[in-house]
Amino acid sequence: MTSHPKQGLYDPRNEHDACGVGFVVNIKGRKSHDIIRRGLQVLVNLDHRGAVGADPLMGDGAGCLIQTPDALLRHWATEQGLNLPEPGRYAVAMCFLPQDEKARLFAIKLLEHYVAAEGQSLLGWRDVPTDLTGLGVHVIESMPVIRQAIVVAHPALKDQDAFERKILTIRKQALNIVHALADERDPPDLPGLTVFYIPSFSTRTVVYKGLLLAPQVGKFYQDLSNPLTESALALVHQRFSTNTFPAWRLAHPYRFLAHNGEINTVRGNVNWMYARRHTMSSDLIGRDLDKMWPLIPHGQSDTASIDNALELLVAGGYSLAHAMMMLIPEAWAGNPLMDPERRAFYEYSAALMEPWDGPAAIAFTDGRQIGATLDRNGLRPARYVVTDDDHVILASEVGVLPVPEESIVRKWRLEPGKMLLIDLDQGRIIDDAEIKRELAAAHPYAEWLKATQVKLEDRSRSCPRLCTTTRRRCSTSNKHSATRSRTSSSSWSRWRATATIRSAPWAATRRSQCCRRSQGCSTTISSRILRRLPTRRSIRSARRW
Repeated sequence: MTSHPKQGLYDPRNEHDACGVGFVVNIKGRKSHDIIRRGLQVLVNLDHRGAVGADPLMGDGAGCLIQTPDALLRHWATEQGLNLPEPGRYAVAMCFLPQDEKARLFAIKLLEHYVAAEGQSLLGWRDVPTDLTGLGVHVIESMPVIRQAIVVAHPALKDQDAFERKILTIRKQALNIVHALADERDPPDLPGLTVFYIPSFSTRTVVYKGLLLAPQVGKFYQDLSNPLTESALALVHQRFSTNTFPAWRLAHPYRFLAHNGEINTVRGNVNWMYARRHTMSSDLIGRDLDKMWPLIPHGQSDTASIDNALELLVAGGYSLAHAMMMLIPEAWAGNPLMDPERRAFYEYSAALMEPWDGPAAIAFTDGRQIGATLDRNGLRPARYVVTDDDHVILASEVGVLPVPEESIVRKWRLEPGKMLLIDLDQGRIIDDAEIKRELAAAHPYAEWLKATQVKLEDRSRSCPRLCTTTRRRCSTSNKHSATRSRTSSSSWSRWRATATIRSAPWAATRRSQCCRRSQGCSTTISSRILRRLPTRRSIRSARRW
């Protein structure tokens, strides 16, 4: 879904960002309006990291992600005579709708249809109050109609996470229909339909963003200046885009993260996600997974793509930190100083998900935890301070908020491959070493690797008899084995589900001959590995994507 199709030298696949990112969070999870006020001040102080065009009132976009403002929405529901359920049993869909009335009505009916089809109920639509003062002419011309859909969970859904998976299914289906219509450059009877976009749809968070300058965000969205709007965290972003046409939907934050830098491997990452479609499964998402394709629509920015990958992993049962370590691993190969358990974790994860390499600094949150990480290159700055009143302030540079020196408990920076994580439920900062030690020890990754990997050097030692009459046959066969070994040791799991962790290594095995049967030289490898090896057909399919 893109407002600007490929034309001339422009290609939406080359959309990248180089921006300013930051957040303010109360470690103990105490909500207040002051957190939002301070977050917006961080955003204003990152204004120089953005850019403007020929119109100085039109930038590349800015935004703010906060926890769902329950008091604000409850006040609105009371005024409308509606009964808002308890927190966690309703979700807020922030919607960018077309200006054209007919197209807008179609988009509204489309979302309502999928809400009903998935067994949930729509409580009502809320008009998001906005102030257009100070906005540029081109910004107002491209501005969507902004409304919030309040969706209530079906009583049969057992918990909040199950509801989150269901609303992900709803959003994917609605937007994928619009994405399919985007190829038609807007149907003539529905002008501007491709403007329809859902910046956030969650029980835990709401995203306020747009084609705005940093100082305009807090004024444009009047919710952010309303004292009833409270949150324990505020994630903000000022965008500086490259190879792109600025648009409302391309502003950050996205649904889970905000990003400074660029993902240079994004095309390969997206292609691999398409290639593993028919081997992907999830016990938690179940059959709804088939309704979500394409999981990562083409024509998005690099940040939007990695955000789609992250939300899929979280919906599939991975913790937020686990998913981020899979997507953006630290440098582990050939590192003799790394703990063997941690190295085995990364080696196993590398077969499930290819690294999304930067340079990149990414701040992420699901509303319960918030954190940041640098990719293994470490070429994007991220510095933070911890204060004695239980606040953490992180940003692309120091000095984004005035903090008395005597109030600072700790002042440091993110290092390459390292992670900072604040758990609001536990009310504490979780150290990088603790996160990775616990995740690495959660499963016997080293045993799984030993049971399922096939290495070329092992096969060479098991085949010592290379006589003159069979040398050519063995050489040819071992070349084939080398290709298979490299594939099976690093890529075989790409052909199985990314959203599922198996609790035990595979038991079924198959004998694979590396020489003639009469020589009795064989290697035992997993039959599932053999079934997951890429075929000519699957390779052609991946290339076609």
